Amino acid sequence: MTNKIKNITDENFKKYLLTNKKYLLVDFWATWCAPCQSLSVILKEIYNQYQDCLKIIKIDVEKNIKLTSKYSVQSIPTLILFKKDQVIDKNIGFLSKEQLCLFLNKHMQ
Repeated sequence: MTNKIKNITDENFKKYLLTNKKYLLVDFWATWCAPCQSLSVILKEIYNQYQDCLKIIKIDVEKNIKLTSKYSVQSIPTLILFKKDQVIDKNIGFLSKEQLCLFLNKHMQ
């Protein structure tokens, strides 16, 4: 994982969310999830394209039960896009690079 995409925990998520000035894409994932691993590769690929307006973080659903429950994550991968501390959109399931760009571009104009 690139240093630019951080793993966040139940304990530091709120602070990270409230201090972030860009859009925030949160990837709920698990180490055993094959689609999650494939999506991680795509997130690394698009990071440079969107780094001026987007931060990407990852939350391991097995280690961060509070956040997983708070955002009603029942299937992974789940992506949630935030602006400030508000949920803008949510996607459940794997996205190709093109689909992920469409998902982001729909909101980041």
